[in-house]
Amino acid sequence: MSTVVAVTGTGIVCAIGADVPAFTAALRSGRSGVTATPDGLAAPITGWSFPDAVSGLPEPLRRRAMRAAARAPMPIRAAVAAALQAWTAARLPEAPVPDHRVGVVVAGHNLTARYTHDLFRNFLDSPAYLPARFALHVQDTDHVGTLSEVLSATGEGFTVGGASASGNVGIVHAARLVASGAVDCCVLVGAVTELTPMHRRGFAVLGALAEPGGDPAAACRPFDLDRRGFVPGEAAAALVLESATSAARRGAVAVATVAGHALGLDGNRLADPNAGGEARVIGAALAAAGVDRHEVDYVNAHGTGSRLGDETELAALHAVLGDAVGRPWVNATKALTGHCLGSAGVVEAVATVAQLAGGFVHPNPNLDRPVDDRIRFAGAAPQPARLRYALSNGFGFGGINSAVVLARTADGG
Repeated sequence: MSTVVAVTGTGIVCAIGADVPAFTAALRSGRSGVTATPDGLAAPITGWSFPDAVSGLPEPLRRRAMRAAARAPMPIRAAVAAALQAWTAARLPEAPVPDHRVGVVVAGHNLTARYTHDLFRNFLDSPAYLPARFALHVQDTDHVGTLSEVLSATGEGFTVGGASASGNVGIVHAARLVASGAVDCCVLVGAVTELTPMHRRGFAVLGALAEPGGDPAAACRPFDLDRRGFVPGEAAAALVLESATSAARRGAVAVATVAGHALGLDGNRLADPNAGGEARVIGAALAAAGVDRHEVDYVNAHGTGSRLGDETELAALHAVLGDAVGRPWVNATKALTGHCLGSAGVVEAVATVAQLAGGFVHPNPNLDRPVDDRIRFAGAAPQPARLRYALSNGFGFGGINSAVVLARTADGG
């Protein structure tokens, strides 16, 4: 990658933190957001309000956010809140990039399924009840339009999807926009996926969901012999990606860089992952970053807690890292946040940047009996670690494979 793509801001709203400092503290402590809900096990966003989230912003920005999003569906409000955290962390209000040089990418799809589901019963009883802006809110691109209005961004903008790899797909496309010179700065948001009862049942029929039983916080167990499936989580997460030249011109601090990335397909429409396909993109991402397998310090694994998926990912790591497979620390953020589906890759990028900058790896709190003793899994407590290169994996149904390499910067810790 000839153009250095810097991360100059991060933001998040999720079950274990409504901003980056709270999220980072939860990572360090290994606190899980998984709980029992009427729909089953989940890691939902609770105790959060949009007016509070935007209350500390510069007044013109706060007014635009309230006007555009205060009455929008929850996923859009959370997306705007996470984006504004990243926007202010990147110092864009006081040291702006020209509007037409700012892009917006939203990662995830089927983002309004729960909104439509919840309105449907009222619609059957009284069709006139349908909100006037339903036709706008029901389209995923409502996220893009709302974010562009709040941020006054008039560069390129679009949504991207790749099932559970959507977040990484978004990082790749946002980084490409910056690297190609199409924009100087791109706000990437991994959007909240709210499951309906029908969606939950569909995942349960596949045998992918962890069923209730015992301590909810211990239900999501990536890479443990007793793992029993994933637990859905809710999160909106955001990155500001920017050319290093633009960041330097504005005096913004690069907290990390996107050193390399890769996407690839298995040629398979089903839900059975393929170690060869995963290994191919992991190897390609490391090659794009110019990082040798012996230089990888940390792996933020896709690690959902599924029996087949976790084993397949470890097989891919063995294939790529070879005799270096025991070198990097490995953990799975989904044990704490739940599987945030469309936004998972961005959530895990925010977690990875926090660990690169903070010099630690977060615990795997439910990993009592590791499935593979050749892997350097983080234990039940956080570990101090000076990390240089980190690999973040994301794999989706339909054989969609992705990997991103993030690097610590001198400014980032």
